[in-house]
Amino acid sequence: MKKKNLILFLSLLIIAGSCNTNSGNEKKAENDIDAARDFIRAALDGKFEQARTYMLSDSSNNQYLDAVERNYQKMPDTTKSGYQESSINIHLVNPVNDSTTVVVYSNSFMKKRDTLQVRKINQQWLVDLKYIFEHNRDTLYNKNNKIDTVQ
Repeated sequence: MKKKNLILFLSLLIIAGSCNTNSGNEKKAENDIDAARDFIRAALDGKFEQARTYMLSDSSNNQYLDAVERNYQKMPDTTKSGYQESSINIHLVNPVNDSTTVVVYSNSFMKKRDTLQVRKINQQWLVDLKYIFEHNRDTLYNKNNKIDTVQ
């Protein structure tokens, strides 16, 4: 009887240990660069729900990502494939302070440099997507748009 109870207990322990309270989709980035890279990769692959898990969730960021997703859905399949097959190129990592980093990156398909801000909030690194859209508002007339600069 004791042997049967021990086997039952060990079986329950193994089953309980294999259960995870996360849904499996809530992977957390270990650092600022992982957060940026994982967010970019998910967006390039068209996995916007996954990208949201690496993004600071606020109304502006959600609206920006919704717009990016709508544009992505309208793209021809050849363009989507180009994004999905592309690699991420990190050009500059600029730690602003211990909880904010600016990352300048491009992808091998479009080769256009963009800038993301990654912030550490509640011990989690999250992309603040607003930065990519708002950091150059005062330089809209900049004639050299090929190279993004950290400002």
